[in-house]
Amino acid sequence: MIELSEAAGVRPEASRGKRVSLRRVAVIGNYAPRRCGIATFTTDLCESLARQFPETTCLALPVNDTADGYAYPPRVRFELSQNDLGSYTTAADFLNVNNIDLVCVQHEYGIYGGPAGSHLLALLRELRMPVVTTLHTVLDAPDANQRRVLEELGQLSDRLVVMSGRGVRFLEEIHGIPRDKVDLIPHGIPDVPFVDPNFHKDQFGLEGKIVILTFGLLSPNKGIEYVVRALPPVLRRFPNVVYAVVGATHPHIQRREGETYRLSLERLARSLGIDRHVIFYNRFVSLEELLKFIGAADLYITPYLNRAQIVSGTLAYTVGAGKAVISTPYWYAEELLAEDRGVLAPFADAEAMAAQILRLLENDAERHAMRKRAYLLGRQMIWPNVARLYMASFERACEERARHPRRAFQASTLQDRAADLPLLQLRHLGNLTDGTGVVQHAIFTDPHYAEGYTTDDNARALALAALLEAGEEEAPLPSHRYQAFLWYAFDPAKGRFRNFLAYDRRWLEETGSEDCQGRALWALGLVLGRSRDAGLRGSAGRLFDLALPAAERFTSPRAWAYTLLGIHEYLKRFPGDRAAQTLREALVQKLLDLYRHAHDADWLWFEDILSYDNARLPHALLVSGRDLARQDVEETGLATLRWLSGIQRCGENHFVPIGSNGFFRRGQQRARFDQQPIEAQATVSACLEAWRVTGDAHWRQEAQCAFEWFLGRNDLGLPLYDSATGGCRDGLHADRVNQNEGAESTLSFLLALEEMRQASHVISS
Repeated sequence: MIELSEAAGVRPEASRGKRVSLRRVAVIGNYAPRRCGIATFTTDLCESLARQFPETTCLALPVNDTADGYAYPPRVRFELSQNDLGSYTTAADFLNVNNIDLVCVQHEYGIYGGPAGSHLLALLRELRMPVVTTLHTVLDAPDANQRRVLEELGQLSDRLVVMSGRGVRFLEEIHGIPRDKVDLIPHGIPDVPFVDPNFHKDQFGLEGKIVILTFGLLSPNKGIEYVVRALPPVLRRFPNVVYAVVGATHPHIQRREGETYRLSLERLARSLGIDRHVIFYNRFVSLEELLKFIGAADLYITPYLNRAQIVSGTLAYTVGAGKAVISTPYWYAEELLAEDRGVLAPFADAEAMAAQILRLLENDAERHAMRKRAYLLGRQMIWPNVARLYMASFERACEERARHPRRAFQASTLQDRAADLPLLQLRHLGNLTDGTGVVQHAIFTDPHYAEGYTTDDNARALALAALLEAGEEEAPLPSHRYQAFLWYAFDPAKGRFRNFLAYDRRWLEETGSEDCQGRALWALGLVLGRSRDAGLRGSAGRLFDLALPAAERFTSPRAWAYTLLGIHEYLKRFPGDRAAQTLREALVQKLLDLYRHAHDADWLWFEDILSYDNARLPHALLVSGRDLARQDVEETGLATLRWLSGIQRCGENHFVPIGSNGFFRRGQQRARFDQQPIEAQATVSACLEAWRVTGDAHWRQEAQCAFEWFLGRNDLGLPLYDSATGGCRDGLHADRVNQNEGAESTLSFLLALEEMRQASHVISS
């Protein structure tokens, strides 16, 4: 049972005292009119605090998941961009200089940028005032990133708030957070009267109907199909039953999948012959509308499929309104519906769901007693009470901070924190992309159509799109177009890709290079390993399967390396593919054999020449060695990358890639120019992988050094990155920068930037 008065010391009466004066409180989290549960909660909390404590100014800092943001009310004073790490540190500066007395954070892993929402930590590390964090998700089996984020969140917060007793236990037993640092405060709900459902039914034309309700943002994990399947036996006994599903499709699901889930539910209802008894109200309803729907419901059902749900606003609303509730046994439902405040049905079990519906409809006395017990508990959960509990927690946090002050500012050296990175701009890449794919070259910043397209560049663009998606970036890149180009380039009779395509879509060669094939496999592997788009993955999987066998006959070490990188990503999705595993082992052995024959004490390399895209070779050994648990493979990758890094350094100052005008043959003079962006990007990728493998900060510094080559830390001190367009110039000559911003250079920069961005949350910890 939820004990609202025993949650590690929250005292509602404390908010009436004069010990702490909170003049300005800031709340961070999603905010209305954004359509999600966290936005609704944050908005209701802010408004309730403002009503209950008019002497306290309450500000809101929402997180935007779209570039355009939302039409926020005046209470919103600063907006964060979900995936822009810089906006989090800027928000910290805003809070510090505006004399905020306390910050209240609404935490959910998916609403902040970085793996497991780690960008939030960059903000909290810089704050000077007390922090109270509400945890909307606490997991019993967090992954490594989730555990790391939550445990640092616990250290940076003066107090933590959870909404269930299970959450208190998980924090103590799984994360080692002291119980006396945690406050149990229920999910707030509107204060509504206990009324007969028939009072509201006429407003929806449902007079004389028995109304079963489910509401909330639709997504496939909601399990609504099992309620639909439960209806036929219910209708045989109660033919006047109507099932109302109220709510729009979740915006993120809508962007990725459209209305696929809702349409599948409609087809199911029609196939069962019950379409006259199912209503889909496809709107994000206002609170006023929602309360009327709840009021009209005889039964409320939450058929969710995920047990690991520690809070549910929809369930809190309906219990507090005194509804008879049937739910699957997710964590919050087990707790809130205990002591006969509701009934539970097994997950994904339509027959059991039907039995519980019939049980409650056939037993009016039991149903009404259940409603009353739920309503009485709900009186403790109404927003005025919850606001007072929050203020008590805020005051306690301030009292504890006063007794145990922290440093106002934690100095950190440049080595200790992530370097500032340019904002991701895709305008120039969009300019180079047309209805066919990415145009190969540019004249300054204009696409050079006469040079046509390459499979190489479209593979790089597809790889970037997959990386952006994995980094939770809502990027407007036409992934399907880039992948369609790869399909068009593929010759199924030969099992090979063509590379050069004229602007009029004539292929200029019969078969592309082995390196082209390897890059295509790498990009397809990234899609398979990281994309959430099922259609894109399905198409990529088919093409990967058709194109992979040709790699067995390759003789190019770089083609081997790219293929290994693609296999590494592919096996994340299909770890049991024995053919891919066998090919990986063969290609790794080829690289090792090449190294053993070519290297000596002064030349730790695979060939007698350092040519182009050099760092791909050690990079491929690093990922493969880790996957295969082969120390010899990892050690060869590290040794060759360390040697290459030494070659590509000008003293300790800056990165100097091997020049393309002659390269560097053993025993001869190395070419200093022309320096190509592809070398810097390959080195960034390889060094970040070496850092992940070893944990050695030296490698993150090497990655930073190579990346800064784009920004002007190079032989000429001139930037190749064009901050006005987001593009990258084509190379560094001995006396100048090549001003053309072609696809290879631009994509090399964007790939390096995105990899640095995704690594930055770890660098700053």
